[in-house]
Amino acid sequence: MSTYMYRFYKPRIVKWALNSWPPFWGAGIHIDAISQDFKRVNMRLKLRWWNKNANRTQYGGSIFSLTDPVYALMLMGILGPQYHVWDKQADINFIKPGTTDLYADFVISDAVLTDIQQQAGQGDKVLPEFVVHVKDANGDVVAEVKRTLYVRKKRQYRDAASKQAA
Repeated sequence: MSTYMYRFYKPRIVKWALNSWPPFWGAGIHIDAISQDFKRVNMRLKLRWWNKNANRTQYGGSIFSLTDPVYALMLMGILGPQYHVWDKQADINFIKPGTTDLYADFVISDAVLTDIQQQAGQGDKVLPEFVVHVKDANGDVVAEVKRTLYVRKKRQYRDAASKQAA
């Protein structure tokens, strides 16, 4: 994402854009809230006839998609244009069938953020892991998703920081 694009990377705009994005919209995925500091996102996966599986429960691919870009997008909003942030790996554990709308709350703590910034700020690549629990309307965990991200300060900012330190 270019530095220019970060001028528009605000929670309200990101929420509107993703809620309008065909892969989310079509899967029944909806962002309910994004905090102003990008440290918390609340999402919902609506149960619709078109995202049910053969057993008439939430389709696993939609559950997985619910969690797909969220932590990466949060870190992009927090860290800004000086960093590369990508999803690297993900694992999902389906615990029980989803028979209602599903919910996921994504949080990045200050401690985790500080750790990422300290490591990546020195030019190292960082592979933070996040776990999110997808819950049904009763609050029961339906799936647990572990996401590993890749975070690294962009070369031009690493070079600038090393020149300033010298």
